[in-house]
Amino acid sequence: MSDLTRRFAFLVEADRLKSVERANVLMNLSRPENSAEHSWHVALYGLVFGASDRAIAMLLLHDLVEIDTGDVPIHSQNGQAHHSEAQLAAEEAAARRIFGLLPEAQGRELHALWAEFEANETPDAVFAKSLDRAQPVMQNIASGGGTWAEYRVTYTQLVERVGQRIDRGAPALWSWLSESARVYFGV
Repeated sequence: MSDLTRRFAFLVEADRLKSVERANVLMNLSRPENSAEHSWHVALYGLVFGASDRAIAMLLLHDLVEIDTGDVPIHSQNGQAHHSEAQLAAEEAAARRIFGLLPEAQGRELHALWAEFEANETPDAVFAKSLDRAQPVMQNIASGGGTWAEYRVTYTQLVERVGQRIDRGAPALWSWLSESARVYFGV
């Protein structure tokens, strides 16, 4: 296959992300968000909040693995399945397959960006991961609780599952979100 053909194959495959439904609903409550919409929206968060181009690229790529694995809501099953060994292994296999569609060097580069985001160790990855966790919180706040009621999320769970991660890379953002969430939760 030519490099051009491989790039188009990757882009056609990436289009499938539009069909992956997430637990979060749109802010207007009209329907569930899909993973492609989430990736676009959180990349826009990156642009608005001053993320580097590298971090924005991570945000655009981070959920492509959901084409194969689906979305695992962070508040499902007490948050257990979200970080399970099986889920992490499935995501790594999906990343190898999806980024493997690209020309070899480009595939390695994008896979490395995805892996850096998942490792959550570099400043770019920490900030990007914070924004990824902040976007659903904002959607739930803006929609009057969104899916928090469905998953019976408490404020304490919110802090433990996402607040600490947001605070690690974007403390001012977590402070604002936390205050807004306290209003919803009545704490």
